Amino acid sequence: MTAESFPLTWLYAPGDRPEVVGKALACGADVVLIDLEDAVPPDRKDYARAATAERLTQRQSVPVHVRVNALDGPWLEADLKALTALPGLSGLRLPKVTSPADVVRVAERAAPTEGGTRAEGGAIPLHALLETALGVEQAFAIASAHPDVRGVSLGETDLRADLGVREDAGLDWSRARVVVAARAARLPPPTQSIHPDIRDLEGLAASCARGRALGFLGRAAIHPRQLPVIERAYLPTPQEIATAEEIVKAAARDPGAQALPDGRFIDTAVVAGAQRTLALARRLS
Repeated sequence: MTAESFPLTWLYAPGDRPEVVGKALACGADVVLIDLEDAVPPDRKDYARAATAERLTQRQSVPVHVRVNALDGPWLEADLKALTALPGLSGLRLPKVTSPADVVRVAERAAPTEGGTRAEGGAIPLHALLETALGVEQAFAIASAHPDVRGVSLGETDLRADLGVREDAGLDWSRARVVVAARAARLPPPTQSIHPDIRDLEGLAASCARGRALGFLGRAAIHPRQLPVIERAYLPTPQEIATAEEIVKAAARDPGAQALPDGRFIDTAVVAGAQRTLALARRLS
């Protein structure tokens, strides 16, 4: 498992500020998310798209995903036309997805065409953002709608407004729903939504701990100072690593279900979890 195959930190940068995108690429995030949607005012959409396309004509030092504009809006077609054939594009993040038809429609429009310049010539990974009650209600159907869907996650700012939720705990049902939907569709665990206060690092750490307990893996960020906090929260602790090593060694000696000397029961599922812990731990070396 590598940072690229299982990223923990996804850093947003506004598409109309190429100097900020350049800094984001150099700050250690596993993935940079260039935002053409919420971060860009209407009168700068064309500039943001052109600047992003210029950067993505070449492969980047880290994977770059682009959050395109609204799927039912006037800018999406131009976004897809400008970006989908570029070799520096690693994926598309789709805002406010509410139905399987949304992602199928984008997948068909973004499919590589004969004569395209994407070096790998393959499909573009799509990540669906669920930002409304309807999107959450359709979570599994969206996650399993098309082979090009490689992830689903929540957009909590918009979802909070749609649900009328004031307390953070009011989103826990939706969070659990998207985790279950992703895993049921055989997708990676979803990443957490952004923590909007870039100064509140203690609150970010506590929120990450809550997200990890719910089954999330990694988080989107809006400022580089948030990245170390997210990574620390999601990397295994020394105790977790030691426990995982003990479980894997026991399973190697006896592949069947068994009880460890301290009474803990282990089976295939427990061993698989331990192996994932050790895979994440390799990021520490």
